[in-house]
Amino acid sequence: MVPLLLQLAVLGAGLAAAALILISFVAFITAAEVPHHRHEEEKFFLSATGRKEALPSIRDPPTKQLSVVVPSYNEENRLPVMLDEALGYLEERQKRDPTFTYEVIVVDDGSKDQTSKVAFKYCQKYGSDKVRVITLLKNRGKGGAIRMGIFSSRGEKILMADADGATKFPDIEKLEKGLNDLQPWPDQMAIACGSRAHLEKESIAQRSYFRTLLMYGFHFLVWFLCVKGIRDTQCGFKLLTREAASRTFSSLHVERWAFDVELLYIAQFFKIPIAEIAVNWTEIEGSKLVPFWSWLQMGKDLLFIRLRYLTGAWRLEQTRKVN
Repeated sequence: MVPLLLQLAVLGAGLAAAALILISFVAFITAAEVPHHRHEEEKFFLSATGRKEALPSIRDPPTKQLSVVVPSYNEENRLPVMLDEALGYLEERQKRDPTFTYEVIVVDDGSKDQTSKVAFKYCQKYGSDKVRVITLLKNRGKGGAIRMGIFSSRGEKILMADADGATKFPDIEKLEKGLNDLQPWPDQMAIACGSRAHLEKESIAQRSYFRTLLMYGFHFLVWFLCVKGIRDTQCGFKLLTREAASRTFSSLHVERWAFDVELLYIAQFFKIPIAEIAVNWTEIEGSKLVPFWSWLQMGKDLLFIRLRYLTGAWRLEQTRKVN
């Protein structure tokens, strides 16, 4: 009996090792380069008067204190609520402090609805120095849309903010304080991540057991495979210094839902200090995530992120060219 159990254990270990080797091989041969390609039409934006103007580059010196990048895919209904709150806050802050400067960059990620037209109305209202719309020809994914916005930004600090407005925009002040508390910043790089971890007990009470199990499974995979010390990697409210945004997004491969994890993996590799800051958050209807399949896809992405770096298919370099 014992030899049989031993044989089964050896067989199981052998099959597991073979499966890991096979998955690692698949991850290696399917690894893509950092997707920096930008279509010619995506290098321009429309001014408030409809004139086509060239977008700036993150390699240019900053001319604003804050850039807000809003990735948007089929968000014609939710975007106005978010922009009203964000621009209301930013305008009021500028009235209190006339030296404060900002821009909001809405990146339409290949939407099939009127997202760009809705966003452009705000450009016409506030002017293209404050609100710009970048329309991507094809859907890249949330991470890809944010990358395009960041590479076209002018801010000393860059905020990622979701189009659903789930996080109260004035909470940016919490992130700014968290960022400042990390000083001195090595090479002017630091990141403050909004976090919903403090709301976890409340969310568990409202979720099914199955969704709770998926959530814990995802958190374990994030911790085990990629990112240590950050309880909520997926909150879409993150503030980066210009230098940190350039360094991390220039090395980012994943453009869809798991991009946050690779972003923080890269940041930890480069020893960029990260603060996790509790923010107010409300679940908004209209999420693009399909619970089971989205979690399954993200789980696969996490495994492939780790394997691709382990096998050398992806490498992190000290500097990368930004297009």
